[in-house]
Amino acid sequence: MQIKIDDLSSGEVLALLEEHLKDMYATSPAESVHALDVDALKRPEITFYSGWREEVLQGCLATKRLSSDHVELKSMRTAAVARNSGVASTLLEHVLNLSKQQGVQNVSLETGSQSYFEPARRLYQKFGFCYCGPFGSYSEDPNSRFMTLDLK
Repeated sequence: MQIKIDDLSSGEVLALLEEHLKDMYATSPAESVHALDVDALKRPEITFYSGWREEVLQGCLATKRLSSDHVELKSMRTAAVARNSGVASTLLEHVLNLSKQQGVQNVSLETGSQSYFEPARRLYQKFGFCYCGPFGSYSEDPNSRFMTLDLK
């Protein structure tokens, strides 16, 4: 899979993000949806990655710089055509390796507490993420689970 920093201009990427937001609002109360829209994903503190195989979009993952040594994972999504093929693991491994190279010491994330998000939580645990309290601007929310990974 070819992973690139993406400018969020392709129709395939925009459609995948639209699908992602739709699912987030379908599975969580609106006040508990922390997924970013396209404009927010274009902010300077965000780096957006897309993964491709033979010009077919496989998935995406973004990082949000919280400080010089702390990033947050955002907008992880596997395209329907690529589910259960290791795309999420490949994207996550790529971003974690880049983060280490850039001197990042902590990677955190927020995900849903509902059963819909259980596969994502298992993936993060497989990579060593542990449950933690809210970080950044988040606050306690029964619909959210917070996780972090120490890269030191």
